Amino acid sequence: APPPPQPATSTSITGGTTTTEANTTTTVGATTAAPGTQGLQVICKEAWGALPISGEFIAHTIEHITIHHRAVVLDDNAAAPGRVRQHQSFHQSLGWPDLAYHFIIDAAGNIYEGRPTDAVGDTGTDYDPTGHLLVCCEGDFDRQEVPDDQYTSLVAMLAWGAAEFGIEPGEIRGHRDVASTTCPGDNLYRFLEDGVLHRDVASVPVDDDLAV
Repeated sequence: APPPPQPATSTSITGGTTTTEANTTTTVGATTAAPGTQGLQVICKEAWGALPISGEFIAHTIEHITIHHRAVVLDDNAAAPGRVRQHQSFHQSLGWPDLAYHFIIDAAGNIYEGRPTDAVGDTGTDYDPTGHLLVCCEGDFDRQEVPDDQYTSLVAMLAWGAAEFGIEPGEIRGHRDVASTTCPGDNLYRFLEDGVLHRDVASVPVDDDLAV
C-alpha cells in the first residue's frame, strides 16, 4: 500500500506542528497524541479542541480491531474538527466519559486522537467493546464512497494497530461483524468482505515505530 498522505492538518506525535481546523495550522510545543503511536501522524486532543474527560475509564487490553463509520455524510472536510468535537459532546451527554472511539479519520486522511487505547470504548449497539480498538471513519458509507486519502490513512492506522497489539490483519472486523448494525456501511465494508483491506494492511512495511 502507498504511504499515507501527510496533510497540513496532521500532527507528529513527537511534538511540533498541531492544528485546530482542517485548513489551518498552528505551532504548539511538544504535544503528543496517543502513547505508542510513533510514526503515525495524529491530531492530538488538545489540537482539535477536546473537552475534559467527564468520568472514569475502564481499563482493558486490546485483542481486536473494529472499524466503524459515523453514518452521517461529511460534505465539507473543513468541518471535520468541529464534527469530532460534536461527537465527543454528544457521547458525553450519554454519560460516557469521552469520545466513544480511540481514533477518528476524516475524508482528507487526518487522524484524530480519541480516548486512550488502554480504555474500553463505548457503543450504543449490542456488543461488548472490551478488548476492541475502535477506529471510526467520518462519513456515511452506505451513501458515499470512501475517499482515497481516508482509505490510505485507515490502512496505516490499522497497520499500526495490528503491529502494536499483535493482531493478525486478517482478523480486523467491521462493526456489523460483532453487532446488529449496517456499520461501517456497504461501501467501506466491501473492502473487508473481499479481503482487499486485509491485504493492504498486511502489505504495509512496519518496524518497531511503524514508520509509515
